[in-house]
Amino acid sequence: MGTGKGGAVEIDAGGRAVRLSSPDKVYFPERGLTKRDVAEYYLAVADGITRALRDRPTTLERYPDGVEGESFFQKRAPKNLPDWIPTAHITFPSGRSADEICPTEPAAVLWAANLGCLTFHPWPVRRGDTDRPDELRIDLDPQPGTDYHHAVAAAHELRALLDEVGLRGWPKTSGGRGLHVFVPIEPRWTFTEVRRCAIALGRELERRMPGEVTTAWWKEERGERIFVDYNQTARDRTIASAYSVRPRPHAPVSAPLRWEELDDAEPRDFDIVTMPARFAALGDLHAEMDEHAFGLEAVLERAARDERDHGLGDMPYPPDHPKMPGEPKRVQPSRAKHAEPEA
Repeated sequence: MGTGKGGAVEIDAGGRAVRLSSPDKVYFPERGLTKRDVAEYYLAVADGITRALRDRPTTLERYPDGVEGESFFQKRAPKNLPDWIPTAHITFPSGRSADEICPTEPAAVLWAANLGCLTFHPWPVRRGDTDRPDELRIDLDPQPGTDYHHAVAAAHELRALLDEVGLRGWPKTSGGRGLHVFVPIEPRWTFTEVRRCAIALGRELERRMPGEVTTAWWKEERGERIFVDYNQTARDRTIASAYSVRPRPHAPVSAPLRWEELDDAEPRDFDIVTMPARFAALGDLHAEMDEHAFGLEAVLERAARDERDHGLGDMPYPPDHPKMPGEPKRVQPSRAKHAEPEA
């Protein structure tokens, strides 16, 4: 790592030099961690983060003044994008479109880190076909009164369910209290169909763990349960990538785990200081995902059965989405009661 003008340094990332300005700027004051520390972390896990992002349209969550400063999500590729970072044209639910960066090498990750990007939010598609997801992502989100270990119980039940429908998932910490499970799939289905699968899996988990898991979109109905956030599979909703740094004071990262590790793991143990040694010892625990692509036929059959036998159709979309065919009313139950006309 060489020093340049004005305190800037040059980093060799996979054979390509990337300039890092203000490397000593403190990004995580609680621990005294700097922009250089973030860059060196991403270098240490370069193979893993690059695999997680490769060819995926990626939104950058930027904190140019560190975790205590202002932040914003950058969806559109900036005008000063290097010509060696490809982009993909994506369409948002609103009908608008944009060109997003698609990292293909470690240098792209370091380039984004220089802009203050802490968390990378890749779409579940590749730039070759931005309308057909190649990952089914299940977000197990602890609600108030629950924690990581409740999410673990739900994850184990999810693993058994995935096995029943011929799927295999790869788990990781969210970087907070939750868990994400990613399933590589054939890019044959639309966002709507993949979301339908997430709903079907969530409903089955809910049936098997009624007091512990919920798919209720409205917070007032969730209770102290693990929420299966099925809308994270809607178009333009993304989940932080494996190895992404999360914007919390202790600089945690989203850490891939072996299924056998879930029970004993503590999400706080995985941060930009500890993760490089783990990565050096174990490598990328999600590397094998690239060798698999599963079919969703069995899950879609369950979704059809839910609708046919139980009257369980679609569920509400996020508020920024246009109204979708077959979607129920987007009004929270407590307000709906007041809105009903008198007989």
